[in-house]
Amino acid sequence: MKQLLTIFAFLAFVLSAHGQQPAQYSLFMLNKLNWNPGYAGMENSLVATGIYRSQWQGLPGNPITQNVSVHLPLNIISSGFGINLENDELGAQSRTTGTVMYNYQMALGRRAVLSLGASAGLSQRTLDGDKLRTPEGTYVSGVIIHNDALLPTTPVSGNLTTFGAGIYLLTEQLEVGLSVRHLTEPSAPLGDALTMQLNRAYFLNAQGHFELGGSISFHPSALVRSDGVQTQTDLAALFRYNDNIMAGASLRGYNSNSLDAVALIGGLNLSENISIAYSYDLTLSAINQVSNGSHEVMLSYNLNKPIGTGRPPKIIYNPRSL
Repeated sequence: MKQLLTIFAFLAFVLSAHGQQPAQYSLFMLNKLNWNPGYAGMENSLVATGIYRSQWQGLPGNPITQNVSVHLPLNIISSGFGINLENDELGAQSRTTGTVMYNYQMALGRRAVLSLGASAGLSQRTLDGDKLRTPEGTYVSGVIIHNDALLPTTPVSGNLTTFGAGIYLLTEQLEVGLSVRHLTEPSAPLGDALTMQLNRAYFLNAQGHFELGGSISFHPSALVRSDGVQTQTDLAALFRYNDNIMAGASLRGYNSNSLDAVALIGGLNLSENISIAYSYDLTLSAINQVSNGSHEVMLSYNLNKPIGTGRPPKIIYNPRSL
């Protein structure tokens, strides 16, 4: 069984080498900078967020993802700046990406801000050949022979430069973003026999903020990801009590082919500046036969006050979901 799973992980790598799918997050609504450079600085404060995700627990070689982002406004030039770091592991493969982001923000009337953003980053892809196993291979006493000329027997890696862009609209009750990654669809050799390419990927996210009364607010959100061939959706409904405790759920997938999981989400503010959130995915696809679900945890720090000089945006609004 482990042998088959290792082969599956490698096949997933070969396929994704020509169209890398973005890492998956159930707490997508709490880390919008990851999807759109136009969001940098939109909270008018210094914000740092860290996320750890372990997907499909119990499955050997399951996806493990870490993400760290920091962003802040540059009010003196009506802009925002951010940094996003991500490490994604799946079986014998791993991908590490570092991205810097900048946007220009414009006030639309008294209660809306529109930003235009761009990003540039470096992505390193690694395939650990000594972790691969094939049915015809020989693996005795440290000897690794795959009997396949395409498969490396040692770790191989390659680097790619990638660019992105995004537009983001923020109002008191609604925010919408549209962005694209890997604009130039870069490619590079990976070892002697493989080639990796990052296909262009598109993201559409939206989130609402509605007061229901009695210290309860409602925050529906959606994320659509597509590379032009495959499309995946996430729909979430979150409730907050007293702007402190959060609970809700999300659904990943929109039909029988894409339906993947239901995520149960909860979180709270540990202090005025620090918040924590957690999600547990109940797997709905056939992979639930070998998986115990997925775990994701987020820790966020918000300075909660304007920084720098210059005039802040006219809109007085904090879009945090916690």
